[in-house]
Formats: sequence, structure tokens, C-alpha cells
Amino acid sequence: MWSELLYFVGVLFIAYLGWAVILYNMQAKFLYRPVRDVVYTPDELGLDYEDVIFKSKDGLALNGWWVSADDSSFTVLFCHGNGGNIMHRLDTINLLNKLGLNCFVFDYRGYGKSEGKPSEDGTYLDARAAYKWLTKRKKIHADRIILFGRSLGGSVAAQLATKVRPRGLVIESSFTSYADMGARFYPYMPVRWFARFSYPTLDYVKEIHCPILFVHSRNDEIVPFELGLELYAAANEPKEFVEILGGHNDGFLVAGEVYRNAWTKWVKSLAGGEGQAEQQTS
Repeated sequence: MWSELLYFVGVLFIAYLGWAVILYNMQAKFLYRPVRDVVYTPDELGLDYEDVIFKSKDGLALNGWWVSADDSSFTVLFCHGNGGNIMHRLDTINLLNKLGLNCFVFDYRGYGKSEGKPSEDGTYLDARAAYKWLTKRKKIHADRIILFGRSLGGSVAAQLATKVRPRGLVIESSFTSYADMGARFYPYMPVRWFARFSYPTLDYVKEIHCPILFVHSRNDEIVPFELGLELYAAANEPKEFVEILGGHNDGFLVAGEVYRNAWTKWVKSLAGGEGQAEQQTS
């Protein structure tokens, strides 16, 4: 009887180790889900745009879209999530355009038409290269730039905000760290011991000293609402938290007017704070 029990426990243990090895080796495939084909463009929405090729610091050709808005005071640098490519962000681009905001959305390495293979350091380099394109090629001053990251992009945008001085940062539907997300999906695994990625968004927000808008849905089925609240609690002032409706991928659409009003109000607060910021600098 004992031998049979030990045999059963041994089989379970071997199966557990086997699954752990699979998870360890498959982390990149679980995290990064790029789509290469870019079938739709802002043309589909009647938006004028510039198809941009720019270089990362390590020499990769990256692709992005520059979509300008009439009489815009601010430009949004949009860091998207872990799946698809820039064509899957057309609804967001259109929304930002209707709010009167310029938008530069780009694909990380390995996504869409961008060269290379995704990696954590690579996503950071790509965001920095996109920011450099805005400031050097478009001559847009840092205080005219709003960094915006959704989901995984929230961590990428937050990391960038620790390196540059944007006018503001928007973190939407994002998480505290890669390990925290792994522990949510695989609570029976020692995720923190063998996590191959970090994306420590919580650590980044503690270092940021520009206005931050946090947006999260209580009904988010992928990134728990509580993680959004944790990010907000750790951030420096000035900061704001807006709760929206809907799921992880469609919350900005489901929330509708609540979401649009949150952006409008926050952008106005950035514009209103400019005079005070100039007085403090002079």
C-alpha cells in the first residue's frame, strides 16, 4: 500500500516538474503574442497619418503611425499591450484624435512590421526610440508629450517615465509586476523563483514625479482591479484614479463617456498646471 502511494506521489511530482519546465521555457510565448500582418490602417477611419520607420538604439527598424489632430496642445506616445500590433489599436487612435490629441503609436520589435524579436529590455529600448523620434524628428518638447501605456504597455510607459520628463503619464489596465501576474495565473507554481521577466511597474511608479492618471476596470478579467489600486497607492502626487466598466480589452469602449471625460478633464488639468510650472521654473 505504501509503495503504491509513494509511486503515485512520485508520478505527480514528476508531472509537476515537467509542467514547471514547460512553463519556464514557454514564458516568452505566453507573454508576447505579436501579429505580423498589418492589414488595416488609419485610412479605414478617414484619418490622415504618416507611416513611420525609425531605429532603435541597437539598430532595429521599427514601425509606427503618426496621427495628428487639429490645434492639438499635447502629443500622446502610445505603448500598446502584449498582443496583436498597431492596427488593433485603431479604436484608441480614433478616440484620442477626437479628443484633439496627436498620437504616435508604434510596434515593439517582433510586432507588425518592426524587426527583431520581443524582449523586456527590447520593449524599453523601443519606447525610448519612439520618444526620441518625437523629440528629435518632430521637434516636440517633453512638456508637450503624454506617455500612455495600456496593459503591458503601462509598464513600458512607466519605465520610460523614469528616464525622461514627460508632461504626464497614463497607466491603463496595468499590473504591479510580471511575477504578480504569473502568481495569479499559476498560484500552484513558485513563479517568483523562476520568472524570466520583471516588468516591475510598481517600482517604476515610485520613481515618477509627473502627473499620473490611472484607469482600471473593476471587471477586468485579466489584470485584477486591486493591482491597479496598488499602483495608484504607490505613486507620487499629483495622481488620479478613474474606475471604468468593461473587460480588459474593451473597457475603454464599454465605459464610453466616462472614459472620454476622464481624459478630457485630466488633459485640461495638465494645461492648467502649465502656468504654475513655469513660475516654479523661473
